[in-house]
Amino acid sequence: MDKQISLSALNDELSQARTKKKKFLEQIERIVPWGEWISMIRPYYYKGERGNKPYDLELMLRLYLLQNLYNLSDEGTVAEVIDSRAFSEFCGVDSSNQVPNGDTLGRFRNILVRNHLQEQLFAQVVYPKKTLYIILLYYLNLNLRSISYGFS
Repeated sequence: MDKQISLSALNDELSQARTKKKKFLEQIERIVPWGEWISMIRPYYYKGERGNKPYDLELMLRLYLLQNLYNLSDEGTVAEVIDSRAFSEFCGVDSSNQVPNGDTLGRFRNILVRNHLQEQLFAQVVYPKKTLYIILLYYLNLNLRSISYGFS
């Protein structure tokens, strides 16, 4: 007798599936010092005193990290977070309404660039963990010559 799978059982199966992307993001989750990174960015991030309430800083940081890890455009990052279960779980979003548009992600990136925060964020992960240096350098698309940490 053929047994049909229910929608809830299928959902449970899908949530248990461990993809390479999901495994990689779990490793990133463990090595990134989220609290420190958020503390570094908070003084430069929108306060929400005028206009719309800003998106959660940790969400924006996670989107930015995904964008760099997977070499995505602003709009491409947003689309992947909406379409990919691994990406949406990494960012902690349940609905496309919770994901900012590409322009918002671009403005966040500009805050980091303008205030020279990219290199500082990267140094917090790389410097204490030299073995991750090459891996993260590759994934974050940073130019080795532009960063001087005194490694020899």
